Amino acid sequence: MVASCLVVCLISPLGIAQPQDPAKQEPPQPDIPDAPSATRPVPQFPNTPPEATPEPAPPPNQAPPGESTPSGGPAPTPENTSSAPPFNIKTVPPGTAAEPTGPNEGLYKFVVPVNDVLVPVRVTDQAGHLVSGLFSRDFSVFENGQKQKLNFFTSDPFALSAAVIFDLGMPDVAVQKVNQTFPALEAAFSGFDEVSIYTYSSNVARVADFTAVGKKLTDVLNELKMVRGRNNGPPVLNGPLAPQGPIVNGRPLDPSAPTVVTPAKESHVLNDAVLAAAMDLSRRERTRRKIIFIISDGREYRSDASYRDVLRVLLSNGILVYGIGVESAAIPGYNKISKLHLPLQGYSDILPKYANATGGEIFTEFSRDAIESAYARAVGDARNLYTVGYATRATPSSTYRQIEVKVARPDLKVYAKDGYYPAPAPPRH
Repeated sequence: MVASCLVVCLISPLGIAQPQDPAKQEPPQPDIPDAPSATRPVPQFPNTPPEATPEPAPPPNQAPPGESTPSGGPAPTPENTSSAPPFNIKTVPPGTAAEPTGPNEGLYKFVVPVNDVLVPVRVTDQAGHLVSGLFSRDFSVFENGQKQKLNFFTSDPFALSAAVIFDLGMPDVAVQKVNQTFPALEAAFSGFDEVSIYTYSSNVARVADFTAVGKKLTDVLNELKMVRGRNNGPPVLNGPLAPQGPIVNGRPLDPSAPTVVTPAKESHVLNDAVLAAAMDLSRRERTRRKIIFIISDGREYRSDASYRDVLRVLLSNGILVYGIGVESAAIPGYNKISKLHLPLQGYSDILPKYANATGGEIFTEFSRDAIESAYARAVGDARNLYTVGYATRATPSSTYRQIEVKVARPDLKVYAKDGYYPAPAPPRH
């Protein structure tokens, strides 16, 4: 049996191992091994005692001085040491076993796709004033004739993401009247709202992206005050401003050129403007109520987008349409002929169709003071709607689903969107 001796060394402040006087040595303490670990390997002890000669301090990536190499062997290198465990192994205290990451680890999961449908609801009395104080038990929601179980209800006001659309294709007298109401329009929004500005006539332009109410929005509205509307009179067909070409002394510069007088075709691309605003609103936060606020006479003509396609985008993203009908749209009884669609003439007033389908509201005001009052009322109504919600099972079909909201009190009027298009079902893996 071969006996082995241990030499106890002291570490000097400079990191050099110094031998200790054998007479002053304390009796060696037996090493007590750690309990087995679930993830840490058991350390290997040397077979021969270490040399007592001083050695330089090992680099940080080597073993501590107590784990020196056998006598006469080469200095340890990172390749000779045990490799570090992979990153996905979690160290646990010695003597314990690793626990699973969660109680449901390894269980099979069933995924049932559902759609959460939120329906803003406006409730008024017979005079048209908003009614407050209702509870969830007062509402009943039907989808395709089947009553739904509500899982969400609130009457708290929402911050707004509003897209404001100005019609510059109206007569200039109407455009200038609207321009003078911009301070009242800005005052109708709060500091928590975000507003974007669009204009349209023969084409659509986004004047300002979504921004909070403040100096930037004020500057944009001040610039719009300088914009003019279309000529109030008939189109110019003769004279130096006519479209037949240059004239010198009352005669065409090129007598051989045929004179063709064609009045410019007017376009009122309201559908295109609503579609552009709806696409931008679809990317805003879902925690905000999304509205489109249109100031126009409601005429629609020569848009690339159809009313049906635009309405699909509105209903798919829960966007409400509010509007201020001015000029011809503000004449009493004028909205009754909005259902007429004359070939090659467009719609006379399409605003009520958008508002009724999305659950919004239209205010028909003619005077400047009435327009300013309508701003505060429209924005206030949009902010303080009831919101009810329910969960419906999603299907691969994108068929339109009709919604009907009822209130227990028969003396009240209820306004909500007519329906929605469900989101497509997620792909199966």
